[in-house]
Amino acid sequence: MLKTDLDPTRFEWRGPFADEEINALHAEAFGHEPSEDDWNDQLGRLSLGWVTARDDAGLVGFVNIIWDGSTHAFVEDTAVAARVRRQRIGVRLIEIAREHSVEAGCEWLHVDFEDHLKTFYFDACGFMPTNGGLLKLR
Repeated sequence: MLKTDLDPTRFEWRGPFADEEINALHAEAFGHEPSEDDWNDQLGRLSLGWVTARDDAGLVGFVNIIWDGSTHAFVEDTAVAARVRRQRIGVRLIEIAREHSVEAGCEWLHVDFEDHLKTFYFDACGFMPTNGGLLKLR
C-alpha cells in the first residue's frame, strides 16, 4: 500500500473491495444508477490489475487495467469520488497502473475518453493524442 504522512489516501494495486463499493463509485463517477455488477468476478477473469484508493471514509478512487496478455494494456473505468476530486488522486491511480503495466511487460497503455477529460489524460497523466476508432455495437 502506498501512502505518505501528509496524504490520508492509501493506494493499492489489486486492492480488495466489495462489489457494492465499486458499483456506487462507478455510478457517481459516470452518472448512472448503481448496478449490481460482480466486479470481483469480472476483474479476476479479465484484468491485468486495478488500483484502489481509500481514505478513512472508504473507497474514493478506482481504475481497471485490462490487457491482451502481452504488450497492450488498456485503462478502463477511472473513477474518483466527487468529494476528493482535484487532489491528484486520479493521476496517482494512473501512475500506479502504468508502473504495474510496465512490470507486466506491456509496451503500450491505451485510453479512450470523452472530450472533457483531455486535460486530465494528456496534460496531467502524460498520454499523447493518437488516432483511434469506435464502432457502436448496440
